[in-house]
Amino acid sequence: MKQEMSKSEAARRGFLHTVAKAAVAGVALLGARPLLGKEKTATAKSFPTAGYDWTKHRWAYGIDATRCIGCLRCVEACKAENGVSLDAHHFRTWVERYVYLEGEDRARVDSHSDPQNIAASGSEKEYRFDNRYKNKKVTKAFFVPKICNHCQHPSCVQVCPTGATYKTKDGAVLIDHDYCIGCQYCVQACPYGARFFNDEQGVTDKCTWCYHRITKGLKPACVEVCPVNARIFGDMNDPDSDISQFIRNNRVQVLKPETGNGPTCFYIGIDKEVV
Repeated sequence: MKQEMSKSEAARRGFLHTVAKAAVAGVALLGARPLLGKEKTATAKSFPTAGYDWTKHRWAYGIDATRCIGCLRCVEACKAENGVSLDAHHFRTWVERYVYLEGEDRARVDSHSDPQNIAASGSEKEYRFDNRYKNKKVTKAFFVPKICNHCQHPSCVQVCPTGATYKTKDGAVLIDHDYCIGCQYCVQACPYGARFFNDEQGVTDKCTWCYHRITKGLKPACVEVCPVNARIFGDMNDPDSDISQFIRNNRVQVLKPETGNGPTCFYIGIDKEVV
């Protein structure tokens, strides 16, 4: 984790924030989108793996909610792999529990950040679901893992005034923290609640599909540790990849298709209550 920002760094971010706000205001008057930011290339300093060609891949993610058991090993692995704060309120991936009780038409929804679940674990650094429905008549229940949807038309990229949030040629949506000024416009623009603000670093954060891993031929940490194979990842340019077979062999759906973001996170086993 980075140390506390110096006065010069804080001043730089403050200046950039002011400039960005002015730029966004100007663009709004012109009725156009911001064109600020640098063009990312395969040789850019922020690119994680030497020799990786992002024009040859088209990554995507799948989630089988019929398999998920709510063990939250994915959350723990993500935090350990990516240095995410260990408290229950900052996360790149999370799991929601949907429970239908007899006589109720709507699901009751909670996640590991729910106060009752935190109390049951005894610590914000340990994640589990409590047993609140032990004596209830449950008609249906399932768990839904969630992450950044790495959209084809990401609204977060559209609103970023500095180009810090950008889409790679292989489908990932990433954040260049050297350019992020912490304005949090992207946090507000994301319809999936997939972004959070890192108070210590003064930047926004989110799931990257473990970009530093997948560009080396590895799976994202959350996929690697899932004990029931509820999380699927792969290259859609490869017809035999896990994700290609998952999409081909199932009737998949995406969250909030009406937004026009075009998510590349595909689900099976969820119902209309899941958004």
